Amino acid sequence: MTPIHSRSFFRLVVICATAIAITAPVSARTDEVRDHGTVVRIKVHGESLEGNLEGDSSDRDVSIYLPPSYKTQSHRRYPVLYLLHGYMDNDHNWFGAKHIFVDAPAAIDKSLADDGAREMIVVMPNAYTVYMGSMYSDSVTTGDWERFITHDLVAYIDSHYRTIADRASRGLAGHSMGGYGTIRLGMKYPEIYSSIYALSPCCLAPSAGSQNPAMAKADAIKSAADLQKADFGTRAMIASAAAWSPDPAKPPLYLDLPSIDGQLQPEIVAEWDANAPLAMLPQYVYNLERLRSIALDVGTKDTLLRSVEELDHQLTAFGVKHSFETYEGTHISGIQMRLEQKVMPFFSKNLLFPSIKK
Repeated sequence: MTPIHSRSFFRLVVICATAIAITAPVSARTDEVRDHGTVVRIKVHGESLEGNLEGDSSDRDVSIYLPPSYKTQSHRRYPVLYLLHGYMDNDHNWFGAKHIFVDAPAAIDKSLADDGAREMIVVMPNAYTVYMGSMYSDSVTTGDWERFITHDLVAYIDSHYRTIADRASRGLAGHSMGGYGTIRLGMKYPEIYSSIYALSPCCLAPSAGSQNPAMAKADAIKSAADLQKADFGTRAMIASAAAWSPDPAKPPLYLDLPSIDGQLQPEIVAEWDANAPLAMLPQYVYNLERLRSIALDVGTKDTLLRSVEELDHQLTAFGVKHSFETYEGTHISGIQMRLEQKVMPFFSKNLLFPSIKK
């Protein structure tokens, strides 16, 4: 496997900061969109997040897109797409009134109207934390975000909305940090999701190195207040350490860095590497093979291009069926278009939908 230095992730995330009964699926559209979907924003309690050392609330904002027919067809049930946002981003930037990053409701509506997508519920939890991103990982410092996404959130949505509570009708997708979460959770929890789509996933390679300038800057951060004044790469380094090398004996940040005073800390490096999907992949090949469908994409001008290409190569080498596509663009360009023209049609094809009686 070709090593990929972690600094490429931090270069690219700086760019990100500037944007902020059941039947088999069919490709033909079977329902007509006569109205716009509805967005609601609720609070979901995460038992898995209780007691996290960062001090983040365990009651999380969650944006939910309900398709046009949800309010009129009261007996109809729907597949669910869980959508994960990137670092220093949040659900409101996708589903809120201002749509700072992506106008997700408009993209979904347009896909239903123009691109042959089928109606589904779309759910995005707010994973913005004190350290500005959870990495969708399991940590005493950030809380067990793995379990929150795969258990607490799924259980809540299935019990409060008219979902098809089955893995075959449940998909997972995400951008950047959310793309990382999609790969991580998809490979570990094939009993929860049947199909996954990772857009420009970050943090794929086992590559925590002492030469990253952000490492020295992160070593100087002593509090959450200091972090507010830091550059994006330094913030991302602290968030990664909180997620992948938590340390309850190290207040007030409760984390260990892979390098201190320019000296690598081998045990901490090993903890980071153990959370890199390219290192995890050989252990989870059978899980990946259980997924109905896997898709990856990345822009040709994205600094993560090489790492995503390596993931494509490794999946191919292990015989894991998937699709991989590049497009002209940077890490943040065209995400709304990808959601409309690629992500929604992908899940419309690969999730299981209820039969629709005419």
